[in-house]
Amino acid sequence: MSSVHTGVADIQHHDHNHESGIACCSHHELQLERWIVAYCVGGVLVMTTTACRWLNLVEPEIAQIPAVFGSILLGLGLFYSAGKELMNRSVSSSTLAAIAIAAAIATGKYEAAGYLAFILLLFDQALRRTAWGARRAIEDLVGLTPDIARVIRDGQESEIPLDQVATGDIVRVRAGENLPVDGRIVSGETSINQASLTGEAVPVEAAKGDDVYAGTTNLIGNIDLEVTSVGSDTTIGKVASLIEAAESTRTPRQLLIEQVAAYFVPVSLVTAGLVWYLTSDIDTAIVVLVVVCPSALLISSPTAMMAGFAAAARLGIMIKQTNELESAANIDTVVLDKTGTLTTGRFEVSRLAPSEGVSGTELLQAATDAEQHSNHPLARSILQTAEKARVTPNPEGKHEELHGRGVRATIGNDVILAGRPTWLAEEYPACANQIKAIETQIEGITAVHVMKGKQYLGAVGLEDKLRYNAKHVVEKLRVLGANAIVMMTGDRLAVARRVGVTVGVDQVEAECLPEEKHDLVQNMVRSGRHVLMVGDGINDGPSLAAADVGIAMGLSGSDIATNSAGIALMNDDLSRIPFLIELARRSRTIIAQNIAASIIIAIIGLAIAATGNINIGLAAFYHFLGDVLVIGNSFRLIRFGEEFAASSRYAATASVPAPKAAPREASESIAAPVAPTTA
Repeated sequence: MSSVHTGVADIQHHDHNHESGIACCSHHELQLERWIVAYCVGGVLVMTTTACRWLNLVEPEIAQIPAVFGSILLGLGLFYSAGKELMNRSVSSSTLAAIAIAAAIATGKYEAAGYLAFILLLFDQALRRTAWGARRAIEDLVGLTPDIARVIRDGQESEIPLDQVATGDIVRVRAGENLPVDGRIVSGETSINQASLTGEAVPVEAAKGDDVYAGTTNLIGNIDLEVTSVGSDTTIGKVASLIEAAESTRTPRQLLIEQVAAYFVPVSLVTAGLVWYLTSDIDTAIVVLVVVCPSALLISSPTAMMAGFAAAARLGIMIKQTNELESAANIDTVVLDKTGTLTTGRFEVSRLAPSEGVSGTELLQAATDAEQHSNHPLARSILQTAEKARVTPNPEGKHEELHGRGVRATIGNDVILAGRPTWLAEEYPACANQIKAIETQIEGITAVHVMKGKQYLGAVGLEDKLRYNAKHVVEKLRVLGANAIVMMTGDRLAVARRVGVTVGVDQVEAECLPEEKHDLVQNMVRSGRHVLMVGDGINDGPSLAAADVGIAMGLSGSDIATNSAGIALMNDDLSRIPFLIELARRSRTIIAQNIAASIIIAIIGLAIAATGNINIGLAAFYHFLGDVLVIGNSFRLIRFGEEFAASSRYAATASVPAPKAAPREASESIAAPVAPTTA
């Protein structure tokens, strides 16, 4: 909005970029109030001249004096903005308005100049105040984080400012309070309302070991947290950064609009000059300059995008850049990661498959020794099972995690490998037949294979749960025009096929290393497809960056995935993905409507003004007619999705059933047209 009319806006926008959060909004509004006072003073001066002239209180020359000062005071903001536009060689609506006011002052029409500037400025600030509603609705999230934290140090509880809290501190949060930091619960149990982040009204249960987030509400129990992030590093703190980044970007459509609007200025000046030449009426020429200002055209895209951001944020969808929302409208190919995206990523050990002559306890002990320092979901599940079985890992030794393969651990004189069967077979070809035999026993189950020394011990089988609405989301994406839905995973083909058939994807790419995922997505983009990629893990980062639209499961996913993606889901509800596509398409429609309306209004206004059928006062009101229509039309998007947030849930799928049919093999290409696969 800063490029629409006034230099005041440019000053305010400059101030805004150097502040943050709610403090910024307060400062912004304080500046607005000061300028409104200045506008009122200028308006009173102009009206004083009018009153004196009507009542014949003084001589006409003396009566003009207040209007002279009032018109100059009111025009300062516009002159400042026009000067900046001229210096940047990007003249637009502010320049036209300033020229119109300067022309009126130069010809001695001080009252007309003052009233014109007064109406333009007051309408402009009224529209700005309305438009800020969308931004404030998002930034209010930052205000949910308390300024004071209750910290436990040396056994003593004390309240300190939030900026003095450090990572690793223990913070106590009582029932009914908002969390001041991101942290991990070290004691206590409670229910957490995460609606401020995720858009989900249903509270989540949280206990020792669970991660919780700043700005959310502790509902029922006292909890102690070990601080993991504070301030701008918290999940909710990053929201403000996402908004700033989104507002600073311009889509190709917006750049095109600005280029088109730039041509309005010389055309308007030439038209006003011709009118003046043909009619010898400077008032009519001034009116032409006012009514054809392309302000409505300039805001047709930004206002719709900001309203779209607000609608998305309400449902826990954080958009980093405006071009991500624009690109989402054109999606025809969707790539979904399996673990943590289509599935919950919470594995449970369902089977121990020891090799001949090896006990289950021995297999679990070796797997636990190897995986004890890994953060991989499979490793955590194995450690949880070991804890329940009272199997204690050996803390001594060295551990090396090999990306996409597994873990190599040196415990005493033994080297333990735990990971993919293909990796173990590469390292110890003599054990390939044993590995294959165990693979056959646990067909369709994710497994961590274990080798100790040169002895193959067997595999730990784990099963993941499918997200309750994964199948419905895939069906919805197909209805929205996704003619290719691909699932990518580093898991074995048998496991991937089982999930792929259940949800009904068109293609499965299994046993993919991170670089292979990236290459596959990149090849799709190069082939002309518009690709949307959804993932949550570290290995999804390159693929998310390569896709036209990258979506990270932000709240539970890795930081690398979130940073690589242009959009972050703050909850684990996959139904946000088709909603995003629908929102993007609705936004595109709204922008097209805005552009058409602004151009039609400008043409009609030009015709009316050129014939002399409108005066300067009415011209100022007409000037804002397009702005009002554009902003009103754009803000219809803010309510988009309210019914979605309240819609009923689909039945949860507790486990992955056995497949009835198989989708295409992982080695098949997606370049050819894809037909839906039925399960």
